[in-house]
Amino acid sequence: MAQFLVSDSSAEKILRLIRTKKDAFWSRERERRPLQLFHEVARRVPAYKDFLRKNKINPAKIRTFKDFQLVPPVSKKTYLREYPLKQLVWDGTLKKHLVYTSTSGSTGEPFYFPRGEQLDWEYSILAELFLEHSSYGARGPTLVVVGLGMGVWIGGLISYKAFEIASRRGKHEISIITPGINKKEIFHALRNLAPHYKETILIGYPPFVKDVVDEAGGQGINLKKLNMRILTAAEAYTENFRDYLAKKAGIKNLYRDMSNIYGTADIGAMAWETPTAILMRRLAMHRQEFFERLFSPIRKTPTLTQYNPFFVTFEAPGGDIFLSGNNTIPLVRYAIGDHGGAFSFREATTSLESFDISLVKEARAIGIENYLYELPFVYVYERKDFSTTLYGLQVYPETVREILIEKPFLKFFTGKMTMMTKFDTKQNQYLELNFEFRKKKKPTLVLKKKLLQCIVKNLEEKNSEFRELHRHIGVRALPKLIFWPKDHELHFTPGVKQKWVKKQ
Repeated sequence: MAQFLVSDSSAEKILRLIRTKKDAFWSRERERRPLQLFHEVARRVPAYKDFLRKNKINPAKIRTFKDFQLVPPVSKKTYLREYPLKQLVWDGTLKKHLVYTSTSGSTGEPFYFPRGEQLDWEYSILAELFLEHSSYGARGPTLVVVGLGMGVWIGGLISYKAFEIASRRGKHEISIITPGINKKEIFHALRNLAPHYKETILIGYPPFVKDVVDEAGGQGINLKKLNMRILTAAEAYTENFRDYLAKKAGIKNLYRDMSNIYGTADIGAMAWETPTAILMRRLAMHRQEFFERLFSPIRKTPTLTQYNPFFVTFEAPGGDIFLSGNNTIPLVRYAIGDHGGAFSFREATTSLESFDISLVKEARAIGIENYLYELPFVYVYERKDFSTTLYGLQVYPETVREILIEKPFLKFFTGKMTMMTKFDTKQNQYLELNFEFRKKKKPTLVLKKKLLQCIVKNLEEKNSEFRELHRHIGVRALPKLIFWPKDHELHFTPGVKQKWVKKQ
């Protein structure tokens, strides 16, 4: 997984390969490149040298991809937090041009990931593909509205850089504005700038994008006249949610004009929904047997994406997702904390054929036959660390649980709780918190109000992204509190392990 030269010619070469190469080519690259990365990291990164030594791994004996899969995985806990930052980077030095991105700090101290221009450039290839997919046929000029957080978090900044780099290559006329999660500024841009462009791309967290789409009419904005396209990131959503956004925003072709990115502060935009992936997922949603063949017999709806093995490779032994990819901190068999699986394009089409479904025929019917990329797939169900999401940010039960052991709450509540991300009848997202109170205890309205205040205060202190969200959307960021008697069977069945996080 040697680093590509950041150049227009390299980008054009990779784009050409994505458009033309078949499954066999990408399957070979998927095995060759992480093995190559492993040997470079073992030779040049001080922390990884030490990690291999402690785990008694001789790099010279790792010769094949099968050997590679025996290398112990690393994680934030077992690797990144075990070594000084400069020992984790190439050649043990930070004397290079870097941009830092921070995690939210929800599980402890924030971790700072440095990156050079490489990751921005890699994302620009994804951005250029998305621009090409447009069903409107305008090919610019296009207004890109970046509605992701623009602070120390990766989403907003890397999206801005990616589209800027794609624009500089000159094939698409792109203008960019970066209001972040400030809806007022987004509406100003949609009202005053977007009408000057043939297309508008709105980038944001799925529930935040929905807020914008829902409220646009009240702001005097007719989205259907703007040739809207939507690019989202940070969390999964259902196909019903996609249908809702497409109808409300007047999206012309939801396969070509919408996409959800599987990304992370650790290594950028790792994978994304191609028209192929969206079609495959929608076929699975309507055919239970195919769904189970593709994803396993589970009721959750996964995010299904494709990835470029030139930049990152995924494995999923036992359902735990490991990634290998190059960054300022290179990652080898890195356990990112997500749960899901990985398979090749050929494995997916073989499954379809077993149910007498022709991918080419299905693609032709919806106008995406020219975008059937044979890249490998990765799908994601949920984080393994039992967090839930709200407007794209991670929320952990520990942040709430620690409030329950403080006075005056301790004498009223058992300490058990469960959290869920839910949607109301208008598809607005909110965080539901369920609490178990002690026998013969019943919280007063004053106590309930105090509990909400303390939870919100702690969330703002422990989670910088929540603090920013609350500042921008106000009461809509507040969780909904529900109280239950002790041992209620819905959330607090006695004698079983408490489920701190549930999925709707």
